[in-house]
Parts: sequence; C-alpha cells; structure tokens
Amino acid sequence: MTWKLDRRALLVTAGFGIGGLLLPAGAFASEILSSLTGFTHNVASGEPGSESMLLWTRFVPADGGAAKLRAELSVDPEFSVIAAGGQMVTGPWRDHTAKITVDGLTPDTRYYYRFIAPDGSFSPVGRTKTLPVGKVDRFNIAVFSCSNLGFGYFNAYGHAAARDDLDMTLHMGDYLYEYAPGGYDAGPAFSKRIDPKSEIISLADYRLRYASYRADPDLQALHAAAPMIVIQDDHESTNDSWEGGAQNHQDNEGDWSVRRNAAMQAWREWMPIGEQPWQAYAIGDLATYFRTDTRTIARSRPPELGPALSSAEREKALAEFRDGEWMNDSATMLGSEQESWLYRSFARNKAVWTMVGVGTNMGYGYTPENATDWLAKDADPRALSYVKSGIAAAKAGLPFNMDNWGGYPKARSRFLSAAQRAGSNLIVITGDSHNGWAFDLPEGGKAAGVEFGGHSVSSPGFEQATGKTDPKIVARDMIAASPNELRWMDSSNRGYMMLSLTPQDATNEWVFMQTVRTKSLAVKAGHKMRVRAGYNRLDV
Repeated sequence: MTWKLDRRALLVTAGFGIGGLLLPAGAFASEILSSLTGFTHNVASGEPGSESMLLWTRFVPADGGAAKLRAELSVDPEFSVIAAGGQMVTGPWRDHTAKITVDGLTPDTRYYYRFIAPDGSFSPVGRTKTLPVGKVDRFNIAVFSCSNLGFGYFNAYGHAAARDDLDMTLHMGDYLYEYAPGGYDAGPAFSKRIDPKSEIISLADYRLRYASYRADPDLQALHAAAPMIVIQDDHESTNDSWEGGAQNHQDNEGDWSVRRNAAMQAWREWMPIGEQPWQAYAIGDLATYFRTDTRTIARSRPPELGPALSSAEREKALAEFRDGEWMNDSATMLGSEQESWLYRSFARNKAVWTMVGVGTNMGYGYTPENATDWLAKDADPRALSYVKSGIAAAKAGLPFNMDNWGGYPKARSRFLSAAQRAGSNLIVITGDSHNGWAFDLPEGGKAAGVEFGGHSVSSPGFEQATGKTDPKIVARDMIAASPNELRWMDSSNRGYMMLSLTPQDATNEWVFMQTVRTKSLAVKAGHKMRVRAGYNRLDV
C-alpha cells in the first residue's frame, strides 16, 4: 500500500496536551514551549543501516523528571506484529530527547515506528526505511539546506513529505539560524514564530530555538516520513564558524568553546544523529554516502581577503595573497584524521557511486566584471561592497567566497586527487549558498567528479541583492566568468533537490516551490542535470 502522511492528523494526535504549539497568528511563546508535556515534537529517524535505525522523539512527563520510553517497529501501521524495539531513560539533562538505535531489522524494508511512554501513551507514528544490500537498481534522495523560519514557510519540507518515492533524505546544514528575530529575516510576520527573542548563545537558548523550529508541522511531517542524515554548517552554531571562532561570535558573548559546545550538544540532542562525527552509509552495490564535518571540529581559519582588498596597492596585494596565504598547505576543512578516513574509504568503496556530503560549495565561482549592473541604484551598500570585492578577487584569479572550499585550494586538491586515485564516480552534495549550482570538479586538468549544490528551503539567494534583474542574466554572467567548472546555476528559487541514482547515471532535479511567503505545496518548473557513470563530468 502507499502510505501518505496527513500533517493535520499529525498535529491532532501529537500529544501536545494543551492545544498544540500553533498559537493565534502563527506566533510561538517561550512559556508555552517550555511547559509542554507528553510527546512534544513528534518523531524522527536517522542513521539508516541495512539492519539498524536510530529513532528519535521528545517526551516530557508531568513532573518534568526522568522517564523510560520504549520504541516499537512494525512492517504495518497497525503494529499487529512487532518486528523490533528498544528502550532508554531520558530526562532534563538531555532536554527530554530520546534516541534509540534498533537492530535486527530487514534490509530495504519500510517500517512504521512509535514510542510508548510510562503512562502507556503513544507517540505519533512515523515511517522509515532500511538501506538495501546487494544489487540496487534505483535509489531516491531528497536534499535540503538553509531553512530560516524567519524568511517564510517550510513548503519544501511539506512537498517532499507528501511524496511516495523517497528512500532517504539529507540535510546539508543551516537547519536553523542563530540570529535574534528582527535581524536576518523577513520581518515580524515570520520572525514572531522564532524563540528565544534574542540571539542564541547559551545551551538553554539553543534548545529553545530547536524547540521552536521543530514545532513546524511541515518539518515534523518530513522527519516522520523518511530517515534523515544530517550534517552541520555554520548557523547551527553561528555565522562563518571554524574550529577556533566565528564571524558572528563577539568577545562580549563569552568563550567561543563554551558556545560551540552548547551548540553541538543541542544539535546532538535534537537531531536524529549518532555519536560518530563522520560516518559512511552503504546503499548496496549502488552507492556509498559519506557524512562529514567541515565546520567546528577541525576546520582551520579561512584566509582573510580583506587586508589585500583594502591595500593601497590592491593588485599587488591580491597577487601576493593568491600566491601565499591562499595556497597554505596546512589549511583544512576536514582535519587530518577525517581526511585520512575519507580518502582510505574512497579506495575501499566498491559501489558505483561515491557520494560525499559537505556543507559548502566545492566548485569555484568567480564574480563577473559587470556584476554591479545586477544591483539596483539604491542597493544595500554591503551588497555593493561584496560584489566589488568579488570583482577585484576574480581579476586576481580568486573565487569570490573564502568561507567555502574556495578558501581552501590545497585541501580541495587533496580531496579530488584522492577520488581520482580511487577511480571514484564522485558526487559532492552541498548547501549553504541559498542558490542552486551544478559544477564539474576537475583536478590536474582531468575530470574528478561533479557537484550538485542545493538551493535553500527558505533563506534568500542572490535575488535579495539583485532585485528585478532577470535571474537568467545573473546565471549567464556567472557561468561566463567561471567557465572551467560552473555549468548551471539558479539564483532566485527556493525548494529542495531530488537526486535519483541508478547504476548507469545520477540525475539531480532542483525542485522549485512557487512561494515561501504563504503556505503552499505548489511547485513550478524546475531543472534537471545528469552525470553518467564513468565520466565524472556533467551532461550539458
């Protein structure tokens, strides 16, 4: 049978007890979120294996103390026969979240699951699916990134949750944003849904921000519809974070390590993620997906282009930066331990496809010399400055973004060279930029792989700065300025990617939602691109 998740029924049966999380005008209140009891935030699954699955929920007993929960899985939604289960104790020390890994499952099988509280009450029912073994003819993956509750509705989540062809979902990071409402968002109509009403810094702040985001019905529906593998990008902690700090962490906000650790603790509590910082997932003989960490564990500080740009001898300073600091051999996104694991794993992978999830774009994009023409005459001075900086960098042979792999050329070269040595059919999956991208990834003048870069769920892309400029003009100019790698881009649509793998090819569709400003699951014409096995370059 085809099972459809009814999001309205999900809210009715979620056990919120006090009328649910949705208040008049869609607002949330901290006191309501913090006083909920029972199963407060539905269910989720993750860390899929061929014989195991991690199950997640949150349960707050009436006394606010500890509670022992049980999990059950069945192949039918009525739970007539219990296939497997597990149990654990949760409590306030982990924000009442529970994660139970269940073993003894059957490969390539759809399961329904639920949790049972000490009082006998049931959580909502979720569904999940184990990974296949052996020969696999097709596997479908939905890919998401950059979901800012303050910029609109999570329609992309709702649309994907209603599909009946999903095997797995990926979230490439920026699952939430750290800013105070009224900062980086679309204004009160949407930001009033966000708690707390300040920038998140402490553990309590991060927990409450997850609580407000995870109250969204479309996000709950997606989590309850299919297993999700998640990675962090920067906004799970704060903007442009690295191992030792972040652009959006100031001296008056305390020690960076305390904030980083609070962010990582809340992420592990609220996400259906295991304890390993990186992991591999075998999809039979078809593909292996590698989950990585490229943000807070070992990423070195990105190079700073600013001093060269502000130099009185800019051209000379940029050339010295390009040939010096930019080419730092010790700069790393992954750290030496993770690099060693990943590159050895490339060599051992016998599946057709090698897929790697990283937070930020790996392909190089260069700002065209006429990019200022995209901006309105009254454009935000910050946008104008950013574009002019990108133009100057491009003239020196530098990509426009030093916070993505554009700031780590030696690390990128090590990554792509390892894939070439292993003979991999490499697909790099990314998020972060809010725009859609398709890159060829050459190394040493030879094809090494391709990148499918995901547009955002709700966060604005280039169109926030380019205004009425036709997005096709932006794409044309960007591609012309980046001829070695960039094959396609979109700067104006929100949605998600749908990646379909077969032994012969991998086809990626950028699904475009019609709007994020009103509740709607309507889509418009998207875009597809394909890479064939054995080619490591996109069909164009």
